Amino acid sequence: MPRIFEGEISAKGRRFAVVASRFNRAITQRLLDGALECFKKHGCDVANDVDVFYCPGAFELPQVAARVTLSIRYAAVICLGAVIRGETPHFDYIAAESARGIGIVARERNIPVLFGVLTTNTYDQALERSGGSVGNKGWDAALAAITMADLYAQIQRIEEREKNT
Repeated sequence: MPRIFEGEISAKGRRFAVVASRFNRAITQRLLDGALECFKKHGCDVANDVDVFYCPGAFELPQVAARVTLSIRYAAVICLGAVIRGETPHFDYIAAESARGIGIVARERNIPVLFGVLTTNTYDQALERSGGSVGNKGWDAALAAITMADLYAQIQRIEEREKNT
């Protein structure tokens, strides 16, 4: 049987960063509330172990995530935003660049960086995904961050054992 590694769902003793877009603040605040609730439910001392960084919009999320991952030690970083389709192609550019940029940061840094950006056709769809009937994608991003932080810690322990052998 192979050894199997999967992250445990415990945020106790870990620090997290949330990078949140101020654009569509009514939606992103709901995403943030969901994320904070998830962290708290899974043992995180939210008041002391979660830092929230606000940026102007979804396009700036990767920039702030990149800077935060370089300068401060977190177990994981979550990017939260909401890009809602309008009448121009602006939606396509912002949604694509936000996703691409967050993906690049996630691959280049040695900590988990999670994508919690809603890309919806309507405001109502964004409401449904930020605490409505479809759930809260902020909560989902926080749960993924908790799991990934633990998985990364397990991998680091394996690397340390291998190095000492």
